[in-house]
Amino acid sequence: MNGKKSFLVLAVTIATVIAVSAQQPAPNPKDPRIGLKPGFRDGGQAAWNMELVANLPKPDGFFDPKAPAGSVTPPEPPPGAPRTPPPARDPNAPPPPPPPGSGYTNSDLAFTGTNVVVGNYHGFNTYDVERADKPRLLASVVCPGGQGDVSIHGNLLFMSVEQTRGRIDCGLQGVDLPVSAERFRGVRIFDISDLRNPRQVAAVQTCRGSHTHTLIIDPADKANLYVYGSGTGQVRSGDELAGCSGLDPKEDPNTALFSIDVIQVPRAAPQQAKIVNRPRVFADTATGNLAGLWQGGDHGPGTQSSRLTNQCHDITVYSEIGLAAGACSGNGILMDIRDPKNPVRLDHVVDKNFAYWHSATFNNDGTKVVFTDEWGGGSRPRCRPTDLLNWGADAIFDITPDRKLKFAGYYKMPAPQTDQENCVAHNGSLIPVPGRDIMVQSWYQGGVSVFDFTDSAKPTEIAFFDRGPINPTELVGGGYWSSYWYNGYIYGAEIARGIDIFRLKPGEFLTQNEIDAAILVRSTEFNSQNQPKIVWPAASVVAQAYLDQLNRNKAIRPERARAVRDGLDKVDALRTGKERNATATLDALDAVATEIEADAKVATGRDAARLTALAETLKGRTARLR
Repeated sequence: MNGKKSFLVLAVTIATVIAVSAQQPAPNPKDPRIGLKPGFRDGGQAAWNMELVANLPKPDGFFDPKAPAGSVTPPEPPPGAPRTPPPARDPNAPPPPPPPGSGYTNSDLAFTGTNVVVGNYHGFNTYDVERADKPRLLASVVCPGGQGDVSIHGNLLFMSVEQTRGRIDCGLQGVDLPVSAERFRGVRIFDISDLRNPRQVAAVQTCRGSHTHTLIIDPADKANLYVYGSGTGQVRSGDELAGCSGLDPKEDPNTALFSIDVIQVPRAAPQQAKIVNRPRVFADTATGNLAGLWQGGDHGPGTQSSRLTNQCHDITVYSEIGLAAGACSGNGILMDIRDPKNPVRLDHVVDKNFAYWHSATFNNDGTKVVFTDEWGGGSRPRCRPTDLLNWGADAIFDITPDRKLKFAGYYKMPAPQTDQENCVAHNGSLIPVPGRDIMVQSWYQGGVSVFDFTDSAKPTEIAFFDRGPINPTELVGGGYWSSYWYNGYIYGAEIARGIDIFRLKPGEFLTQNEIDAAILVRSTEFNSQNQPKIVWPAASVVAQAYLDQLNRNKAIRPERARAVRDGLDKVDALRTGKERNATATLDALDAVATEIEADAKVATGRDAARLTALAETLKGRTARLR
């Protein structure tokens, strides 16, 4: 097919998809992400409002030397093909091997100080990123078992293990026996006092293993940390771990299905970590039926088939406001976690366009949550021109004052991808721009997308980075598993290509003041599933960021904006508040702030909040000099 015909087919297909997708603007046929050159190390690149500042390939031992890019993903059965039920499992047979090519997959990220830890199905790697443009490998810890999701608090690192090959001793030989005391599936705990030499100090076994986990720091409990373990694998034999049952709750009310694991970790003795509860967060509150939420299946003609809700894939906690958002296979749920040992479900939602509720991110105000749908499991192409823009996408929900979830809109990375690129919504985090809700997110081989969801009904992409497919003719899994903001940079865990580090650039939708205000927010550690409350200092650049937003929306009078800029320039020229005329300069800016407070009282919506925040920042700025 010649280029002109290809373009016409693409344009017609995009128009057809938009006709049934609604909400999100149509993809741009001239998007530079379309048609990128394939290649493992030399693939084409496209970037907009962000730039790649460093790439460090995976270290030796964390890729297959015979296939460093990974292996080819087996083809999907054709649409409508009858599904062959899995054969009955022989309890005396060895466990099935992990999926092809998954043994060296880069997974999640955690941060501490000037270091980042990259999880991997084969263990984890620690890096020094004090100079983000020149990351340095510190240590490689080989400890197979997948997924290798990691989180950090203080000197402790937690790692999820789910595959049946995992061993307590981190050995490479796996476990062949169907029941073995050597197998490990659960949450490992490492002492990382020396990041060059991590030591395993505990290993908490769970019935389904830990696909992911969430670290909870309870401000009311200084003696313990808590971990929510989310297992999505098969339930192991009760002969291997006492109390494990994979039976239907009607047959066994103590089944390991339909629950999450709550692990208590004594800070002074992490080796004593243990499961203290398996709360039934999916139960019907009226009948007590443990299988009380989505029962699996589609939602009617033309809808997605959603998984049975008997597990959570990911739980994100926002301890500051006592809430958690669970992405739980067939449902999104909102929980009260003020007592972290006993989470209580507040609300649950379904979505006819979601196949598998995967992860969640709150906005900083705690008034919204972004849920992701991992349609295709992350290993399939789900961003093709023929794929709906509300399938394999984000669903944004507002959180009402009575703590209920109310649907607002969808977001999907808008650039069509090829059949050779696995692509679907995956992990991301907030970018701390004051006055706006902005998120960076991974889309596997769909790249990294930065979007603004301040208006939850109309999310908009404002930056991106993408590479061409790893392989020109076959699907080889790769792309970004996780993309998180940390202390001024975006870090991307690329499944096959290592770790990438990015910097945002100013453009039409983001100013340098907004970027600089985000850079002012510094963290000593970061785990994306444990969201911290972001607080901005009373700095001039923060005020300038609010001012840029108000000017962008034409929500501040020009003379008032000039008074803010002039007043800040004069205050910034002061070294102390005791210089000659300093008091008059500070008083003048306070007077402008008072006028802005009055403006805020007659404004509405987000602009009213920005005016109030601008006034508070101006007065905070002058107070620092008085």
